[in-house]
Amino acid sequence: MDRQMSLTRTEMFSFVNPWIRYFLFFFSFLFWVFSLLIVAIGVYAKVQKATDTVRDMFLIDPAVILIVVGVVMFFITFCGCIGALRENIRLLRIFSFSLTLVFLNQLAIAILGFFYSDQTRDTLGKFVKKAIVDYRDDLDLQNLMDYIQKEFKCCGWNNYTDWSWNLYFNCTPSNPSTERCSVPFSCCTPLPEETVINTMCGFGVQTQNYVEATKSIYPVGCADRAVTWIESHLMLVGALTLGLALPQIAGIVLSQILISEIQKEIGSVL
Repeated sequence: MDRQMSLTRTEMFSFVNPWIRYFLFFFSFLFWVFSLLIVAIGVYAKVQKATDTVRDMFLIDPAVILIVVGVVMFFITFCGCIGALRENIRLLRIFSFSLTLVFLNQLAIAILGFFYSDQTRDTLGKFVKKAIVDYRDDLDLQNLMDYIQKEFKCCGWNNYTDWSWNLYFNCTPSNPSTERCSVPFSCCTPLPEETVINTMCGFGVQTQNYVEATKSIYPVGCADRAVTWIESHLMLVGALTLGLALPQIAGIVLSQILISEIQKEIGSVL
């Protein structure tokens, strides 16, 4: 009787912790669903938005980037889901290795961006300049620039006169546009009693000096505002960075623990 009970306890014992196994499964499943959402957004953007203006601003079409990221994420999380559910060491190793590779790439990009901040700023400057030039040619691009200028309370990249890069806002005397020497309404400082947006609030602002322009718009460029925002929100930036890194680190650690437990389980059977 004692011998039978001892054998039953041995058969029931497992080195694999079910909490770790199922937590890793649900963790991977959650991001697997999220990866499908990213692919769907990328496909929708590719179908709905295919103008040359947006594509020319990037080395690769942003919609294609979303699709590729979603597919890669789908593959990694699929390995995590099935590997945890079926206790498959090979899939778990693929999952752990892939997550480690992604994490190291992100870390390398962050370090390079920090040490080569001038080059990063120049690259962003080229993007904003292109966005200003094509401001009236693409509605999505226009909305993006308006959002950036409203949120950061800025105008242009270096200052408000950068809007002369745009064909319609160009301040040369030969420009026949009715918006000559103007800036978009998103540069304007909102009035407390204003209920309807005055889209003509930036007309003729480029002809004014810095002090005069300050009365009606945000004259500071978005480059300086972005730096100021980052410096004043270091805790938020750090929290976002940590929030991005922690799930990856957790996935790597949990998968390695599960692999170790499965190997012990196999060793005890053999």
